[in-house]
Amino acid sequence: FFSSFLLETYALTKVVVDTCARKFYLYSNEGETREVDCDNVDEFMNVLELVRAVVDEDAVSYSEPLVKNPL
Repeated sequence: FFSSFLLETYALTKVVVDTCARKFYLYSNEGETREVDCDNVDEFMNVLELVRAVVDEDAVSYSEPLVKNPL
């Protein structure tokens, strides 16, 4: 997914990590957005490791977890 995104001459400007949904949202300098769904925890952790290794720390953010208020 990264290779096809980067080979199209886009620059990856932002990655949002949604830990609850096990998804990654990739944003380019051209306004392009890609969504990466992970099927399981192992796949999610592998992609997260890749993101942390190749993407500048300032370009990575994490979505707020959804929390229910106890009644």
